[in-house]
Amino acid sequence: MTSVTSLTDLVHQRLSDALASTLPEADGVDPLLRRSDRADFQANGILALAKKAKANPRELATQVVSHITTGEVIQDVEVSGPGFLNITITDRAITENLAARHADPARLGVPLAEHPGTTVIDYAQPNVAKEMHVGHLRSAVIGDALVQLLEFTGESVVRRHHIGDWGTQFGMLIQYLDEHPGELDHGDAQVTGEEAMSNLDRLYKAARKLFDSDEEFKTRARRRVVDLQAGEPKTLAAWQKFVDESKIYFFSVFEKLDMEIRDPDIVGESGYNDMLDETCRLLEESGVAEISDGALCVFFDDIKGPDGNRTPLIVRKSDGGYGYAATDLSAIRDRVFNLKANSLLYVVDVRQSLHFKMVFETARRAGWLNDDVTAFQLAFGTILGKDGKPFKTREGVSVKLEDLLDEAVQRATAVVREKAEKMGLTEEEIVENGRYVGIGAVKYADLSTSAVRDYKFDLDQMVSLSGDTSVYLQYAYARIQSILRKAGEARPLAHPELELTGAERALGLHLDQFSEVVADAAKEYAPHKLTAYLYQLASLLTTFYDQCPVLMADTAEQKENRLLLVDLTARTLHRGMALLGIRTPEKL
Repeated sequence: MTSVTSLTDLVHQRLSDALASTLPEADGVDPLLRRSDRADFQANGILALAKKAKANPRELATQVVSHITTGEVIQDVEVSGPGFLNITITDRAITENLAARHADPARLGVPLAEHPGTTVIDYAQPNVAKEMHVGHLRSAVIGDALVQLLEFTGESVVRRHHIGDWGTQFGMLIQYLDEHPGELDHGDAQVTGEEAMSNLDRLYKAARKLFDSDEEFKTRARRRVVDLQAGEPKTLAAWQKFVDESKIYFFSVFEKLDMEIRDPDIVGESGYNDMLDETCRLLEESGVAEISDGALCVFFDDIKGPDGNRTPLIVRKSDGGYGYAATDLSAIRDRVFNLKANSLLYVVDVRQSLHFKMVFETARRAGWLNDDVTAFQLAFGTILGKDGKPFKTREGVSVKLEDLLDEAVQRATAVVREKAEKMGLTEEEIVENGRYVGIGAVKYADLSTSAVRDYKFDLDQMVSLSGDTSVYLQYAYARIQSILRKAGEARPLAHPELELTGAERALGLHLDQFSEVVADAAKEYAPHKLTAYLYQLASLLTTFYDQCPVLMADTAEQKENRLLLVDLTARTLHRGMALLGIRTPEKL
């Protein structure tokens, strides 16, 4: 791996040195460097420094400029306004930077984080015996992108899929099946995957209806929960069958999403069952939790109900049963003390924010979380329909995730097929690319929105070749591959001696920012920052195409230099999209 020092860092260091040379007390002061429309970069830090030093900012800026060496990296520096510095980079520095990144195809010069740790990411949390619906999409897609981003920066990532596989509903489900043995599969014992899950989902709804209406059945179901918790063989075997069948279904859905879900990473609620009693004991003995009306509770002065009374986190119910809090607190103990995690990241619906706020605070009071071991909920918003309301079917029920993904692939395949003859695609390539484009469209629409915001699900817009869509980015990548195939004997090769056009400079400077964007997106758990960068990259590429012929360049050297520029752009698009979990077809 070859780490490449970015142009931003090179200029930053030269400015910092010049500031220290001008004012010794300015050593270590941030010059506040940023990209600018007026030049390649602008530095604004002198204004605050001048105020602190009681100096004229424009005069101080002029002195700083006198200490900056131009020629190798910096071509020109001019003082603007009250004391801004407008900085222009040399063409040679841009080209040499591109060449260094091109020479590192695996990482494109992106350095590893200086102090990586271990992060547990809790994401993609479906429920056993229930079909996955559109509400499961965001946790899976956002979580998977964060896994890719953090691992790329060098973080050790532990994936955890905290599936709903324990509790009252399973006593209810098992008891109902015992009493209605012919309802599970309509006599077909061979069904599996989506069909089996549809049967289980139907069975669950029937069991729930009976549980809510029949007190005697409710009593029998609750006794069955006790059997399950005690490990009674017949009950446990029935439960295990539900879990195994559900996993087959989960894997099929995640395969459609083009996501890798590994069985050892699935540690559901049942995985912490043996820890629940000890968790409660530790909380009670330490005084973090107290008995209230027979239940073990944790109270918070700033969390109150409508009646003005404090709302507790109930860790153990008055009947001795355990709620979600006990399981989540036990999971924290496991992740901190057994997995040795420094960071716990929960990609969970915003509607669970209060629950996690109380759980994290309880863990902090217990000493399980502290300044060195932190927990954070990435609370994501809701997927909306075109009408701006939560995305539902016409019947008002949640859209099945598999149905949604299948429709996305169908729409995308139709778009690919329209251009198939021109691109010489085979039927196999049409089908494969249709899948990559459709699934990529769904993922990109989700990831291009800040996780905390709601977004509208519009398949027509998602599979459009224009605008901020994954298809636009995939098409940009495929277009470059077409150019590279037509280049014949010519190869990408840097020519630092050549003068660059404005479009070449803009594209080159943007490519230099890839390292910074990846680091920011990983640090801030913000995949949308990467999607914004990639969309701008594709847009700059379009401008470059319009203004800078590649295969018909004026000279052989210019052709090679431009081939280097577009090849690095393609590699950056490919790597960036891969970090989002999106494929980039070679032909489109």
